[in-house]
Amino acid sequence: MRRNGYVISSLVLAALLMGSLPVFALSLDEAKAKGLVGEKTNGYLGVVASGDADAKALSDDVNQKRRQAYQDIARREKMDLRTVETLAGKKAMGKTPPGNFVEGPGGWVRK
Repeated sequence: MRRNGYVISSLVLAALLMGSLPVFALSLDEAKAKGLVGEKTNGYLGVVASGDADAKALSDDVNQKRRQAYQDIARREKMDLRTVETLAGKKAMGKTPPGNFVEGPGGWVRK
């Protein structure tokens, strides 16, 4: 159980580090609130509103940073990358405020 606690703590740290994103025309919180992006079950951000270049650029940048953080955690904890991604996805979806999008079984849904 201690190992999962460490992994979750590491995931929280990784999420905090993602706050130091380059300046985009759109912030992550703003993009989520506007329904342009949402959290996916695989631990990554997805573009809800296709065709929005700013949302796509933001999503790509966030996902690159998340993947690096997940790989670091998986390597350090000797865990499968998919396991880390899944844990991160559950955590992110759980922390998503009501009204924002999350990935559901049939596609995007408002939480």
